[in-house]
Amino acid sequence: MAQHKSAKKRARQNVARRDRNRTVRSRLKTAVKYARAALSGTDGDASRDAVRSAEREIRKAASKGVLTKKQASRRVSRLARQLNTAKS
Repeated sequence: MAQHKSAKKRARQNVARRDRNRTVRSRLKTAVKYARAALSGTDGDASRDAVRSAEREIRKAASKGVLTKKQASRRVSRLARQLNTAKS
């Protein structure tokens, strides 16, 4: 356990950040899971809406620093590609 005052503060900050990042990451995973499930279905409108909401969560996670900008773009691109192949 931390001994110095600054190290104790840093440990508290890390716990708070970890909890915050965990909720963002959980919301992100859930949104992507729903989008993939909708893509495997037959309803085009539902899959488009699910992919749109997943993209929103991905971009939000990137803006909060949970994902890097490149990783967010890559994930959005893959979902969009799956959506386009499901349409055709």
